[in-house]
Amino acid sequence: MRAAWYENKGPAHKVFHVGELPTPEPGPGELRIRLAFSGINPGDVKKRQARHGAPAPAFPRTVPHSDGAGVVDAVGDGVPADWVGRRAWCSYAQSYRPYGTAAQYTVVPEGCVGALPAGVSAEQGACLGIPGITAHRAVFADGPVAGRTVVVAGALGSVGRAAAVLARRAGALVVGTVTGPGQLAELRELGVDRAVSPGAEAVDAVLALTGGRGADRVVEVALGANAALDARLLAPGGTIAAYATGEPAPALPFWPLAYKNATVRLLGYDDFPREAVRQALPDITAAAAASALRYPVAAVHPLDAVAAAHEAVEHPRAPGRVLLALPD
Repeated sequence: MRAAWYENKGPAHKVFHVGELPTPEPGPGELRIRLAFSGINPGDVKKRQARHGAPAPAFPRTVPHSDGAGVVDAVGDGVPADWVGRRAWCSYAQSYRPYGTAAQYTVVPEGCVGALPAGVSAEQGACLGIPGITAHRAVFADGPVAGRTVVVAGALGSVGRAAAVLARRAGALVVGTVTGPGQLAELRELGVDRAVSPGAEAVDAVLALTGGRGADRVVEVALGANAALDARLLAPGGTIAAYATGEPAPALPFWPLAYKNATVRLLGYDDFPREAVRQALPDITAAAAASALRYPVAAVHPLDAVAAAHEAVEHPRAPGRVLLALPD
């Protein structure tokens, strides 16, 4: 099969190779997917760069990317045979595993694969994995959100977009923030109950909507920058679910959070409980099938241009996801 891989960490244009590798075979509990598209996430770039002190994997080579979409063409022992021939989207292909989705074929545990509805393109399917599963965990790890208030910081980002959609479909009142006023109209089109700019406006809006109580959940993309703000808008007993931070060692406003008996939940996608992943798959699939969850695609690169695709994620010129198109 054709695949892209790296054997050392470093700049994309220096470390990537593209060529032929053996086609993987599914083991027990696994499916093999003939991929049409591979989704590139910031975490895939960071793994190649060895960012955040992450240990280098004990693999002689790494085929990157965890997310993708295509057609199941083989299954291992214990997996229902009726998966074969079905369109599917997947995640966790390269989570503690050497062979991700930057290849014509990938092998993934069955519990990390969702059926791709007929009305959802393979391009969109390749966008769903890491953002959707991270968003689902952020929204639901601390219980149902029906009738509760959820604030999504950076609601037009990949994870934020999914969090806003999933929370709204689950019956929450959703307040979304964006970085600039020019994005507010687009955020309203996503279906949030209130679109606001971050800062004092967000605090005032949340307190007004909740009669002064505050938000039950905050889905946070920048914990270091927003922790003090989140403490102000959080309800007693609420949760800040943070999946990213610009500061590797963020300071927390201890007493404001302690007086509210708040939970600060830190989310690392690679280590989510597998049962949480299984619960996320049908909700994400249903949101995509209903056209509620759709991603803008900034660029689609051929496999041979994998280095350029990674650089497009590192230095984005347009909003939206970056994908690899796998050769037929």
